[in-house]
Amino acid sequence: MRRKLIAGNWKMNELKTEGLELAQAVFDKCAGQKLPFDVLICPPMSLLGMVADLPHEVVGVGSQDVACTTKSAGAFTGDVSATMVKDLGATHTLVGHSERRTMHHETDEVVCQKALNAMNAGLTAVVCIGETEIERENGEALTVVARQIKGSVPKTATADNCVIAYEPVWAIGTGKTPTTEDVAEVHTAIRQELTSLLGEKIASQMRILYGGSVKPSNAKELLSVENVDGALIGGASLKIEDFWGIAATQL
Repeated sequence: MRRKLIAGNWKMNELKTEGLELAQAVFDKCAGQKLPFDVLICPPMSLLGMVADLPHEVVGVGSQDVACTTKSAGAFTGDVSATMVKDLGATHTLVGHSERRTMHHETDEVVCQKALNAMNAGLTAVVCIGETEIERENGEALTVVARQIKGSVPKTATADNCVIAYEPVWAIGTGKTPTTEDVAEVHTAIRQELTSLLGEKIASQMRILYGGSVKPSNAKELLSVENVDGALIGGASLKIEDFWGIAATQL
């Protein structure tokens, strides 16, 4: 049985005081509980070390990105290596979020290298994939996610060092969500593609998250869909009432 993972991506939000308060609120919600699911928060890099240093037990702390270079240090102004992220106390990192793929023109090859760097540093890579609205309208959604899985997931990926996050680009922050039938179709296709790439044993154990306008009002329905093993939450992760409202649907 795959444990659900409830993950929050804060994106470029929260200054020091507010960010630490939000992180502490999440830690407090989880403290002393034997939760039936895992929790992960991904603050901006400016807060990553401070959040990871707060006393906590069962909550994972992740980066939103790592450098593409295979070197752990060097002349790469502005980059932060996976080794550095691990040293700050992180357990996970996102790679290949649609905003990185779109705004920073990251290719599947770049995303794959970042995921591999993360795994080699002892981090769990959360590999993000998803189609645009035009691609969906053209009936290309399954083709796009299959290509992204093949190109972005390292051959050394396992259920322990890799999580897949499916986020239809057109649903991120728009309030739009695909139907549960659409989500089921894509997640099933992702599982099949992972089986072809990594083998049935690993693919059957790997978690596939759904992201894209997840909120307390639709979380229970979305998280009940077959092959949906959790959620990657954007805007709703910035308010503890909303983030925990989503998580609490799994209690």
